[in-house]
Amino acid sequence: MNILTFNELYRKYADDVHRFAFWLCGDADTADDITMETFERVWLSDTEIRVETVKAYLLKIARNRFLQHRRSQNKKAPLSETIVDGAVLPDKNLELQLDVQLVLEAMQRLPEIDRTVLLLRAEEGLPYEEIARLTGLGISNVKVKVFRARAKLSNDLNNVKGKSQ
Repeated sequence: MNILTFNELYRKYADDVHRFAFWLCGDADTADDITMETFERVWLSDTEIRVETVKAYLLKIARNRFLQHRRSQNKKAPLSETIVDGAVLPDKNLELQLDVQLVLEAMQRLPEIDRTVLLLRAEEGLPYEEIARLTGLGISNVKVKVFRARAKLSNDLNNVKGKSQ
């Protein structure tokens, strides 16, 4: 069995944890906090992490931290309607930035569990079996949730783009 040092673990997985947290919560500062808390929990843990399951383990901690953050807020904070940037952006960068904002807003409209399974499958590439184990759902339920989340996300984005044209 291969064991990673904490520094190796952080260097290898911090970006993945942060990206996952960001797509869950929609806020870079909260994603920073979740990432920090995830690795703090690993640092303070006295159990060894097997290399084969480390990414899934970290993402599960990050999801639990996200859920705890959400519970600690009495209400959901709305997403910012504008992208704040002092620099003048070329049209292409502005268009790309607006597309990312639309996707982020559409992701936030998905129920948390649907957002989680979709991110674990599409962004992190985890197999359905691992997602089922992490979320406590059945494999067939995970497959249905991923399919429906993709369909809803696609539908929402098509509706938004149709309205803006």
